[in-house]
Amino acid sequence: MRHLIKPFALLTGIVLVAACAETTTAPTGADAERFKSASSAVKFWDVGASTSWNELATDLTTRRVTNANRLYAYLSLAQFRAAEAAKAIRPHPPISSAIGAASAVVLSSFFPDDIAEIEGVLDAQRAEAPWPGAKHEDFAAGEALGRAVGAKVLVFAQDDRVGLADPGVPPVGPGFWRANGGPIARGNYRARPFFIASDSEFRPPPPPVFGSPEFLTALAEVRHISDTRTSEQLAIALFWNLNQSPTRNAAMNNLAVELIRNHHRGDADAARILFLANASAFDAVVGCFDAKYHYWFIRPSQADPGIVTAFPVPPHPSYPSAHSCISGAMTGVLAKEFPSETARLRDVALEASLSRLYAGIHYRFDFEAGLALGNAVAAKAEAANLDEVAVLP
Repeated sequence: MRHLIKPFALLTGIVLVAACAETTTAPTGADAERFKSASSAVKFWDVGASTSWNELATDLTTRRVTNANRLYAYLSLAQFRAAEAAKAIRPHPPISSAIGAASAVVLSSFFPDDIAEIEGVLDAQRAEAPWPGAKHEDFAAGEALGRAVGAKVLVFAQDDRVGLADPGVPPVGPGFWRANGGPIARGNYRARPFFIASDSEFRPPPPPVFGSPEFLTALAEVRHISDTRTSEQLAIALFWNLNQSPTRNAAMNNLAVELIRNHHRGDADAARILFLANASAFDAVVGCFDAKYHYWFIRPSQADPGIVTAFPVPPHPSYPSAHSCISGAMTGVLAKEFPSETARLRDVALEASLSRLYAGIHYRFDFEAGLALGNAVAAKAEAANLDEVAVLP
């Protein structure tokens, strides 16, 4: 199945050295050069400001620990609203400069140690010779507009409640997840969503009853994979653990960038697509952690200590799989926007989901419920009136 992750080949070289990491450290030597932002070397009007700034965000997450799910949602919101604001002015300033400045403001907030680099990328964008049809447009006007939009997005983000709600104490008894003594991950538990009406709107039905034949069959599948894990299964598990982790969402964002460029979408449309995809992923995590702390379901390796996991088990309950919630949401949006890519996107989402089964940390029903939840969020996002979503102060 490795061909499914072709867009992410740049990152595979560091997968094995990062094996068990849920977070990443700064690459050194040749890796540091490879991961330096290439954004300043591109022509923004050739490949698009939205996608170029998204790539810079991905580069920064390889070097700094941050909440990637939250980062991409607000970065994309800023790009989308900046593009809208630029289009609303006649004659309008360059949409690309508004997107670039809004992106710089948001990224500087998430990566305060990298402000000089971020502003340097904006300087490089400003210095680029514009495409002939835009040679008389006013970059400075677009920049001022984008910075104002970025500042409003940061004010809006302050009230999202990410990480504030306490899920409480795990119930005790057969079938319930057991904490390992460290902090319990909160994810987007009780956070303010973009599209869904409540965190429980798409809550999945209960998982199989602990000890039931359905549960035991699912548990036996995890144990069988643990006992017979192939090198390919391990590589897939490690790849997705690194590239779709709490501190990074590189794989799905790289895929979105690739599709936007291959299908020649303009900057404003690219910003809209990235916002729909990343805000849907944010909402999917809201719904996912609502379900996790509603059911508190046991991890496979807690139900069968003989299961050997590919890396440490994340500090939250099993049902549903957060990887699958995110994958279902982002590929659901991308399939709606690029219908000719539907089969491939479905396969990518399945591979990302299977990676958690291969790792021994999820049951099959975990990822099936997660994909369904993510797809439901994506459908609601695509049907939404975006004028009524994430209204800025």
